[in-house]
Amino acid sequence: MRLRSIELSGFKSFAKKTPLQFASTVTAIVGPNGSGKSNIAESFRFVLGEQSMKNMRGRRGEDMIWNGSSASPRAGRAAVKLIFDNSDRALALDFDEVVIERVVHRDGGNDYVLNGSVVRLRDIAELLAQANIGSSGHHIISQGEADRILSASARDRRKMLEDALGLTAYLYKRQEAVRKLEKTAENMREVESLRRELAPHIRFLQGQVKKIEESQTLRTDLLSLYLEYLKRESVYLSAAETLARKELDAPQREHATIDATIAQAREELSVAGRSDSKTQELIQLEQESRVAAATRERATRELGRVEGELALSERLGVVQEEHIPRQEARAFAEGLLYLKTITDVVVAAKKFLDKIGKPTSSASHDTATLVVKKSALEKELDTLQTREHYTARSVEVLRKEIETEKNQNREAERELFAAMARRSELGAALVGLRAKEELLKHEREEFKVELGEAAALLGRDVLAYESYKFSAPDEPRSEQPQRHRKIERIKIRLEESGAGGHSEILKEHQETTQRDQFLARELADLASSASALNALIDDLHKTLEVRFASGIEKINTEFETFFKLMFGGGTAALSSVRSDLGSHELRSDLGDEQIEVENGIEIAVSLPHKRVKGLEMLSGGERALTSIALIFAMSQVNPPPFLILDETDAALDEANSRRYGDMIENL
Repeated sequence: MRLRSIELSGFKSFAKKTPLQFASTVTAIVGPNGSGKSNIAESFRFVLGEQSMKNMRGRRGEDMIWNGSSASPRAGRAAVKLIFDNSDRALALDFDEVVIERVVHRDGGNDYVLNGSVVRLRDIAELLAQANIGSSGHHIISQGEADRILSASARDRRKMLEDALGLTAYLYKRQEAVRKLEKTAENMREVESLRRELAPHIRFLQGQVKKIEESQTLRTDLLSLYLEYLKRESVYLSAAETLARKELDAPQREHATIDATIAQAREELSVAGRSDSKTQELIQLEQESRVAAATRERATRELGRVEGELALSERLGVVQEEHIPRQEARAFAEGLLYLKTITDVVVAAKKFLDKIGKPTSSASHDTATLVVKKSALEKELDTLQTREHYTARSVEVLRKEIETEKNQNREAERELFAAMARRSELGAALVGLRAKEELLKHEREEFKVELGEAAALLGRDVLAYESYKFSAPDEPRSEQPQRHRKIERIKIRLEESGAGGHSEILKEHQETTQRDQFLARELADLASSASALNALIDDLHKTLEVRFASGIEKINTEFETFFKLMFGGGTAALSSVRSDLGSHELRSDLGDEQIEVENGIEIAVSLPHKRVKGLEMLSGGERALTSIALIFAMSQVNPPPFLILDETDAALDEANSRRYGDMIENL
């Protein structure tokens, strides 16, 4: 890699575009005082990223721009462009030619351009560090700065040597690693803070979720009990209703047949002209008996209906403590079965619950009315039964009397009497069967109410009871009331749990937990990254120390050689020293441990034939020769692509100037 040319445009005294070609290994720029020779040296500093206007003999960026003359107006910008031959790929760019340009505008803005693309100053600095060109400018000695490296502080000398040894790239990497480490530590603090903020909310949600889980367990248990209860009740009612219909069928058909037989026998008696008083009396008694039986049957059915309604009313009063009109409760329970969505069920339930909260006396009045009606029906039934028994006894007495007077012509009467007796037996049996049928109707109504309550609590899932499979099909009927009591207890516990808004709480808990888990993983990743960065910083620090120590040793060898050539003998050496202020260059925010570095470089010289042991005792010419010897030594160990010397021989006498020229020629 070598420097091909530099191009100045509007920079300081160069109003027009001025290209300078470097076709040989040594290029001398000559001219009278004030012709701009030093401006060329400063243009190198400028394009390489110098930020101190003082080092370029200015106060602000605008001072770098051509300010105009009588022949040429002032420029709006200053630009300097360096062109390097990169055919050996010394710079890590896949270009044979690398062009670096810096432009400053009158408003103070700066642009850095690399092969036509705008980049950052840091990008330029990291690229040039690969070619041993650093920000210290050790390879550019401006006018009057021949002894700059001697006048510099111990830390600045170290920086110059790090640039010369090509260690700047490692320093950039270490600085970048430290910056990333600090950013990682900041991110870790932020993540930990977020997790601390989430923790109380997660604990609250966990408590809510626990209640919901308990509630869901209760609902699951309740659903299981309800499915079996409803299935068994449905099977029982269906079987009982079928059996009742079968039991009623035969007696009803036989009753109809006997009615026809009796009608025929009466017709025969009527035709035969048998109209004696006992027969007429018997017929009258039979008519009275039939009317009494029918009346008693109706009263029995009515009593069964009233008792069923009274039982349903009392049961509804137990389930919900507020007194609700029975007809409204039954209508609500039946209506739930025809609702299609949970939302419809909830709306209907809320309306029904609003009614619960409004005291009413209708249910109580209804129950009292049923009790009074039941009592009246029981008294009426007793009266009817007494009357029926009396008529039956009268019929029996009269029949015996007639039978004693029977003869061959009264066969029809005997058939009539037998048919009437059988019809009386069937009538009694039918009364019992119809009462049983009425009771089953009320049990079916209770089943519908229970199904409505289950649907309101558990939704449409409870309708799956129809497909429920029994674990014990032959269970006795007495188990159902016990199962219903368990259902009522669970319903009370479910109501007391008060866990509402299940889906929203579960969703929030899941999202918050996932967020915390994500933050935990991120924190672990950041900790791993911090560990890796600390390891990288340690490796870079060790590499820098090893390479710096090795480089200093090589530079010392060359420095002493050049020093002896300059002064005809003597000794010169560099040594590392620690800063008096201690090491604060690098610090890990993850701990108190500091990375110590060798902070400075001291120079020790001893002139031949003199008792001069320190830099402060050297004359101006001796300081210039010492500085030149050190610069040449640095260039020998790790040669930069160019070296700029601006009148560094000004303080030398003629003999030393000739020796200085010979060294440049050899270099």
